[in-house]
Amino acid sequence: MFFVSLIFPAFTFVAEIGENQVSLKIVGPDYFDLSALLSEEEIAIQNLTHEWVRDKFRPIVAKHFRDGSFPLELKNEMGELGFFGSNLPEKYGAAGLNSVAYGLMMQELERGDSGLRSFASVQGALVMWPIWKYGSDDQKETWLPQLASAQKIGCFGLTEPDFGSNPGGMLTRAKKQGDEYILNGTKMWITNSPIADLALIWAKDETGEVSGYLVERGTKGFETPGIKGKLSLRASITGEIILNNCRIPLENKLPDAHGLKAPLSCLTQARYGINWGVIGAAIDCYVEAVDYSKTRIQFDKPIAAYQLTQQKLAEMINEITKAQFITLQLGRLKDRETLTHKQVSLAKMNNVRMALEIARSARTILGASGIIDEYVSMRHAANLESVLTYEGTHEMHTLVVGESITGISAFR
Repeated sequence: MFFVSLIFPAFTFVAEIGENQVSLKIVGPDYFDLSALLSEEEIAIQNLTHEWVRDKFRPIVAKHFRDGSFPLELKNEMGELGFFGSNLPEKYGAAGLNSVAYGLMMQELERGDSGLRSFASVQGALVMWPIWKYGSDDQKETWLPQLASAQKIGCFGLTEPDFGSNPGGMLTRAKKQGDEYILNGTKMWITNSPIADLALIWAKDETGEVSGYLVERGTKGFETPGIKGKLSLRASITGEIILNNCRIPLENKLPDAHGLKAPLSCLTQARYGINWGVIGAAIDCYVEAVDYSKTRIQFDKPIAAYQLTQQKLAEMINEITKAQFITLQLGRLKDRETLTHKQVSLAKMNNVRMALEIARSARTILGASGIIDEYVSMRHAANLESVLTYEGTHEMHTLVVGESITGISAFR
């Protein structure tokens, strides 16, 4: 028997290892021994993220969901722990994790709340990743370390009031004038826009080509009013972006982002994280339902003893287990650089629907108790209604998969 120390930003995790066997296990459920297919580092990162969410976020999430706010006091610690852009290179201040470790991290963040995972996902997949992929060396060196550490917060401006599923119809325009670009337009449903220091805006130039432009807070004509009255993703900050003759330097354009494929590739990165994240929400609901069913007594025995309750729980673990293996393979394909957007779409179709159905079923096991925020299932269900829609609606992903099967597009 010997020990190996796994270092992950601010944590040191010691895993006990026997001969040819790792004793480290993921924080369940793990019905088919998924742990056996994971590396020690992947499991350690999942466990450590789980512990941080349990200790730092879970005690306060109900209050923030009630208030419609996000615990910004946690952002610097999230940066220190490597939660932002964790699959990007270490040279830019990121953690340099592989795709599965990154996915397990997103799973545990969403086990806390979809708003928590969204905060990290937007920062990493929708702001840092496109700067790394399409930005200049100067843009990478300037912005990525600041975003990784949460010194700066970013947002991603693609969706418009009249163009969601059809981003190619965007009306936002960028006009070159001398040594500046002038941006005009409106973006809608933008996570983190009211608090963002940097906005990545997607706009069409005079030729109609879609490109990405970096707009800093304080730019004249840049406004980010918040959206109030949400019944979902309440522990997340959402707003608009209004661009009224915003002037930015020419060097603020992403030099390698040409055409609509660029922002769509960013969405693929974010959807990958969503596919992991919603498993975390489903697990949280499942665990709560199991625990509650064992302690809730009706007709002199726990409701876990009734066939209908056991059927619900069996169906939950069945669906969670299938999603775990689909998504693990998705991560391995991503690390081999053979992942396709249609595979991501199929996983999002399956996983988000799975998580939403489990949240609803778990709530029925909790009965009336399930409607108060002492319990998690109804909060997750409300959040997942948004996750079903954002980053591509369930219907649009269905059509993406349908086109891949038939070779015939149903939406163009």
